Amino acid sequence: MLASKGAVVPDSRVMMRTLFSPCNISHIPVISFGRKSSSKAYSAKMELSITRPDDWHLHLRDGDVLKTVVSHSAHHFGRAIVMPNLKPPITTTAAAVAYREAIMKSLPANSDFNPLMTLYLTDTTSPLEIKLARESQVVFGVKLYPAGATTNSQDGVTDLFGKCLPVLQEMVEHNMPLLVHGEVTNPEVDIFDREKVFIETVLSPLVQKFPRLKVVMEHVTTMDAVKFVESCTEGNVAATVTPQHLVLNRNSLFQGGLQPHNYCLPVLKREIHRQALVSAVTSGSKRFFLGTDSAPHDRRKKECSCGCAGIYNAPVALSAYAKVFEQANALDKLEAFTSFNGPDFYGLPRNNSKIKLSKTPWKVPESFSYASGDIVPMFAGEMLDWLPSPL
Repeated sequence: MLASKGAVVPDSRVMMRTLFSPCNISHIPVISFGRKSSSKAYSAKMELSITRPDDWHLHLRDGDVLKTVVSHSAHHFGRAIVMPNLKPPITTTAAAVAYREAIMKSLPANSDFNPLMTLYLTDTTSPLEIKLARESQVVFGVKLYPAGATTNSQDGVTDLFGKCLPVLQEMVEHNMPLLVHGEVTNPEVDIFDREKVFIETVLSPLVQKFPRLKVVMEHVTTMDAVKFVESCTEGNVAATVTPQHLVLNRNSLFQGGLQPHNYCLPVLKREIHRQALVSAVTSGSKRFFLGTDSAPHDRRKKECSCGCAGIYNAPVALSAYAKVFEQANALDKLEAFTSFNGPDFYGLPRNNSKIKLSKTPWKVPESFSYASGDIVPMFAGEMLDWLPSPL
């Protein structure tokens, strides 16, 4: 049973419905995105109705953590691409089907949330497995983790061009997207340059070798990634962008002391890169879409001498994205980013249902409890401006 700490009931005063148009709002410094609880009231309220979004990059884990976090995503999103980096990883179609069944059993009653499964690419993945995955109608992508790049990636690929070429060719034949964690793992490469070097040494050669392969560069973090995606043929290469990489820069790791709950991989980057991401997603480009990379970890595994990488943002992601688009005077482009670009790239229908985003202050819970501990969300204990709810 999910128990949240520190939740408050949103402002229940009558909201003034306004025409759908962006407001002129001055820039708020990145590290001040969230606010501590305040009694200050808004003089006007705005509501936006948008097509129900999807999350094209989500970690749900398994066991008690899965049962705790899945409802947060199901409440806001129609579908989600579910990452396969469990222990052991989801390397076969049979394992993906079983994992999907576990997710479905953990959903709240009457939920219509649809988990879209992925396979974990390894050096020994066979072309036959790609054929089985496509025929299953539950697997929608294959995830490339360079070995050692992030959480539970130790079984990832060690030599993409030397060991995975037959699999990549089979993916082209079956129109199966490759979902890329775009970082090299060479310890001699500076951690802040891992994405840039990956583009130069792996991703660019990959796209040239397989021009018909559909590729999603997951959780892009740099100006270099934005330029690369924009340089590729539209419809073949796209990118997901997380809320944390849109609202935080690397100063957020150290502001007021080490901040373990702001540590993720790829790591937060310089402010110029954050601004490049904001410009990309608010430009109206079809190449970028919502992918939270929401990654829950127990508090004890974050607040320790060797903390895990990952930010749990599922409860606050839509609020964060709405604020980014509002600040950029681009609320008219929010729906395409959250609800159209992703399904269009994957060749899936857009959702029929709607959600509402209200300009209503609400307080983020301090944590979410589960059987073995608790999980601290992004912006824990802070006030956010936009409140999502189903219609």
